[in-house]
Amino acid sequence: MPSTEELLKRLGVDIDPGTLRLALTHRSYAYEHGGIPTNERLEFLGDSVLGFAVTDHLYSQYPDLPEGDLAKRRSAVVSTRALAGIARSLGIGEFILLGQGEKLTNGKDKSSILADTMESLIGATFLNHGIETARQMVMRLIGPLLQDVDVLGAGTDWKTAIQEIAAARKLGTIEYRVTGSGPDHARTYVAVLHIGGKPYGEGTGPSKKEAEQESASVSWKMVNPEDTKAK
Repeated sequence: MPSTEELLKRLGVDIDPGTLRLALTHRSYAYEHGGIPTNERLEFLGDSVLGFAVTDHLYSQYPDLPEGDLAKRRSAVVSTRALAGIARSLGIGEFILLGQGEKLTNGKDKSSILADTMESLIGATFLNHGIETARQMVMRLIGPLLQDVDVLGAGTDWKTAIQEIAAARKLGTIEYRVTGSGPDHARTYVAVLHIGGKPYGEGTGPSKKEAEQESASVSWKMVNPEDTKAK
């Protein structure tokens, strides 16, 4: 495991060792070590800081957008998928303290665990430095996604979106055909979405759900090429 100094360098902030360790302590690890404190309270705090920072930015930068559109853009960049993507790009999974069960099931790459830890690190930054430094860190990490929020689908649930458009256009029944490969602790899934018996988009992920979401996203862009180009 690389040193926590490397993690702080990637985050661009200093967090005291005790708070940093708490931010990285998953409940599975805490349970196996006598019920020590977990990162869940920091996650709760970080979620609020994240929401405030993104909301403040959107409100000031998009004065003409109605509330509904602002909410969709915020949803896009504070979603589990988006936060997990940021965490993966920073290599945060290598630093998370996990119990043996989560280690065996590749917990360090689970989107839910990565996203929660990202929030706890934001909360830890707020505790150590206050709102302004935490806000700056959020914007440094989230900023690129905000610039690309339309590509993210503005928080769209792609499975719902493709189902709605398939029904509206009478394209036929939707079916996800999913296969898995690799050992149980590090399994990779591939999903191919079939609409009316015809194959469309393919997606991969560490879980069936994520593979299906990605295949739905790819399929939506195939069904709506004009919309994709416009964005």
